[in-house]
Amino acid sequence: MNTDPHKQTTSDKPSLGHTINSHANITPTDVSPARSIIDPLFWLLALLLLIGSTLIPQYLPAYWAPASNVWVRVAAIAGSVVLALILLYITSQGKAFVVLLKDSRIELRRITWPTKQDTLQTTWVVLAVVVVMAIILWLMDLFFGWAIQLFIG
Repeated sequence: MNTDPHKQTTSDKPSLGHTINSHANITPTDVSPARSIIDPLFWLLALLLLIGSTLIPQYLPAYWAPASNVWVRVAAIAGSVVLALILLYITSQGKAFVVLLKDSRIELRRITWPTKQDTLQTTWVVLAVVVVMAIILWLMDLFFGWAIQLFIG
């Protein structure tokens, strides 16, 4: 590898295709692929399905006799929500959201969570500060109330 920073060859320069996260092997093009022309249609259909799923209990029994059964309505609502989620997943934003969820899950595993003892100590400190501040604010309220009462008479 060339040690002179002014004389870098193309093999020495970092390429844009390197992965963002070495743990997930995701390239920038995988995270935000080009939008499809049909994506807005999928979003519109998903939105209509979600809105329609809120209207199913009220209007479906009037137009379809089997929908008077509660389980038929529940199945219709669940089916429309699942279909809407599938339509949203098909879009490029949906796939990017799934990548985000996977990366978030990996990051959650890396967190060093506090011990039970640390959590209890911090909770007691926060409660003590809240109580002290409440007393200080109560005393200031009493003082200013007394001072205003002194001026007003």
